[in-house]
Amino acid sequence: MRHLVLILGDQLDPTSSALDRFDTEHDAIWMAEVAEESTHVWSSKPRTALFLSAMRHFAAAQRDAGRTVHYTALDDAANTGTLAGELRRVIATHRPDRLLMTEPGDWRVREALTTVARELAIPLDIRIDRHFVSTVEEFAAHAKGRKQLRLEFWYRELRRKHRVLLDADGGPEGGDWNYDAENRGSFGRKGPGLLPAPVAFPPDAITQEVIELVGRRFADHPGRLDAFDWPVTPEEARAALNDFVAHRLAEFGTYQDAMWTREPWLYHSRLAAAMNLKLLDPRDVIAAAESAYRAGRVPLASAEGLIRQILGWREYVRGLYWLLMPGYADHNALGAHEPLPPFYWTGEVEMACLRDAVRQTLEHGYAHHIQRLMVTGLYALLLGVEPRAVHEWYLAVYVDAVEWVELPNTIGMALHADGGIMASKPYAATGKYIDRMSDHCRGCRFDPAVAVGDDACPFTTLYWDFLARHEVRLAANQRMALQVKNLRRLDANQRAAIAARADAIRAHGGAPPRSAG
Repeated sequence: MRHLVLILGDQLDPTSSALDRFDTEHDAIWMAEVAEESTHVWSSKPRTALFLSAMRHFAAAQRDAGRTVHYTALDDAANTGTLAGELRRVIATHRPDRLLMTEPGDWRVREALTTVARELAIPLDIRIDRHFVSTVEEFAAHAKGRKQLRLEFWYRELRRKHRVLLDADGGPEGGDWNYDAENRGSFGRKGPGLLPAPVAFPPDAITQEVIELVGRRFADHPGRLDAFDWPVTPEEARAALNDFVAHRLAEFGTYQDAMWTREPWLYHSRLAAAMNLKLLDPRDVIAAAESAYRAGRVPLASAEGLIRQILGWREYVRGLYWLLMPGYADHNALGAHEPLPPFYWTGEVEMACLRDAVRQTLEHGYAHHIQRLMVTGLYALLLGVEPRAVHEWYLAVYVDAVEWVELPNTIGMALHADGGIMASKPYAATGKYIDRMSDHCRGCRFDPAVAVGDDACPFTTLYWDFLARHEVRLAANQRMALQVKNLRRLDANQRAAIAARADAIRAHGGAPPRSAG
């Protein structure tokens, strides 16, 4: 064997750089399903099933294309259970001259595979990941000498370089670079009305086999498999993109921050998992959104809002991850050390917003960005949960979670644990934000306007407690000045009552207790 090409579960791109100049006579592909990837964090059943099904479909397509694929299934008797162990085994069997791979999306995986190659003295070529619009090196050059690494500047740079949503003079289409102010609509008391259901992807024979395997092998892992409905091939991913652009993109811009009980999809795309597994090229998504705008089918704020998430945010967090790893995973600037509340794994909690977001997560392996940032993430921030525990939960439960994208969003955005490298302020808010953006508070016994007492919203209690605990630090942040000013209007008795209620919540496993009366 000349080259053994290593293909990971989030690298399912038939045009991957690792497959450049592949010789069907002398080269082979290696893929392995290993328990380690579902147990280093307590990976949910939907997440594991999506990765394994997509991997098996990719392997079948490569074999159909005439390529040799050495594939270890999860239930193979000789499976060592780790990527490093399986790589050692395939090298010993086939003795390739060289290993090739596209750069991984996870620091841990990269270290494990490079260690094997080094110890066995076999050359390993790691090639650039062309799936992304930018490179790790380009972001590092952009970051050099900057005290703050803000999305907006990187986003504009990429817009200009790749001529996305520009006018004839090279400026931003419509005159502004960012239409975020138009992306914050709520549904009001009447709700979203009749919503267009996303295109369905019923499990085929391969996926059904995987679902049964995961159900047996990881029976005690969180999540459900009866609602599994994710694209697992490039063809299905493209169908999902076309469906989103045709039926939901027009309203996505206005309502991308809105929430509604038992409505998991709303106007969102459901494309992140397909892009993160490399079933769908982000350039195709960007081009489809821009084409829909230029054809007059969607508003500029909707097209730009989606493009900002992909060309802006997605490229930005990847750049940050590789710039700051491996130490970034250990950041804890706010000194948070509380355990993750048990209800994050069950959804058994009185707070309606958290109950809906967590149960939806366990059922589908999905929650949209505001549910993650301003419900599950916000509560962990205010409660003071240890950042690594929150990171491991997000990485475990969401089908689109690969560490390069999940870790910065958790450590930097949701928890402000990096001290402001990513976000200039903590995303701290009371329950009134959730009340404004959803219907959750209507059916909840907690009052978002109240901070103390049995009926006080825990978000509101913990918000004021969070400001008080970090008052000195936050007072030095210009963007937090108004919030700190409001905190200082509270008298000593109010502060003491809030602190006592917050302590009771922490002592009760992160959930609000009722008084004895």
